[in-house]
Amino acid sequence: MDSYYNPEDLGKFGTVGENAPELWKKFNEWYGSVFKEGALSAREKSLIALAVAHAVQCPYCIDAYTQDSLEKGSDKDQMTEAIHVAAAIKGGAAMVHGVQMRNSAAKVEL
Repeated sequence: MDSYYNPEDLGKFGTVGENAPELWKKFNEWYGSVFKEGALSAREKSLIALAVAHAVQCPYCIDAYTQDSLEKGSDKDQMTEAIHVAAAIKGGAAMVHGVQMRNSAAKVEL
């Protein structure tokens, strides 16, 4: 294994529910409902999931939603653009917290 994250562990995801099967069942029902076709297509939801996976830095989710996005008809240009959107939002969130820094600094400078 070359990293802390073992890609084979994604296949073991279901074991997370072994000690709380009722909660696992509810999670899966909700998760499945979230990804059904609705106002957004399944392809669009997969691209969103891929972007969020990069923002929260979940390698398992990145692997899963890279494959899912491709299977649902997205191409690498669309997937890359979605990742850039996530990176811009994450970067913007870090930058806007600079206002908090400025507010704190102003209190100290008094």
